[in-house]
Amino acid sequence: MRLHGLAFYAAVLLGLFCHGANSADLPDIIDRIRPSIVSVGTVMPLRRPSAQFRGTGFVVGDGRHIVTNHHVLPELIDHAKRETLAVFSGRGSKATVHPAKIVNSDPEHDLVLLEISNGPLPAMSLAPESRIREGEEIAFTGFPIGTVLGLYPVTHRGIISAITPIVIPSNNSKDLTAKQIMRMRNRFEVYQLDGTAYPGNSGSPVYDAQSGKVVGVLNSVFVKDTKETLLERPSGISYAIPVKYVHELLKR
Repeated sequence: MRLHGLAFYAAVLLGLFCHGANSADLPDIIDRIRPSIVSVGTVMPLRRPSAQFRGTGFVVGDGRHIVTNHHVLPELIDHAKRETLAVFSGRGSKATVHPAKIVNSDPEHDLVLLEISNGPLPAMSLAPESRIREGEEIAFTGFPIGTVLGLYPVTHRGIISAITPIVIPSNNSKDLTAKQIMRMRNRFEVYQLDGTAYPGNSGSPVYDAQSGKVVGVLNSVFVKDTKETLLERPSGISYAIPVKYVHELLKR
């Protein structure tokens, strides 16, 4: 990524000004961005099914790079059984498998950048790094219940309900987990959304409902584990990592 990072990021910046500059109806935006929504998982030839879904991702930059959540990736790849990291594109049962590799990662903000060996695919545009305002309308598209029936991305609409720290200090230090203490040391703000997301939505792009530009990356596990430790069922609240951290990831 260091060798061609500037050229790649220039492609991202070009998209900021040349793609999706005008507001559009949400159905038109969904039609436009749908080819950029991909499934992220692994492939193992002798496994049944051979493809295993782990989360959602979206295409950026030159069409060969994918952004998703870091926690979407498996902790270990079973190379002995020829398991490989993969990205799946297409619609319905007509999925194309793209072998993938990790280019850059940011575990602190739960982001990872993948590169596929074939393509390119249509890329989404990123919003500027400036912070979005509370109350702005957004939408997010992904695979909330996986890809059992095929690649059928689902879109939900909502607003930015709040901009809040990733971890809210407990009134009693005894209630803090080790993970919460670690994140309090490196606290950053996330977007709270008034929409329900499921684990399969992890890595979905959260985008401006008027322009289609990405303003954040949906996170339905990493943030909720900190903010809603005791949550056992969807609460109608979801969270997103601000796009500024995607920009930082792409610049590395």
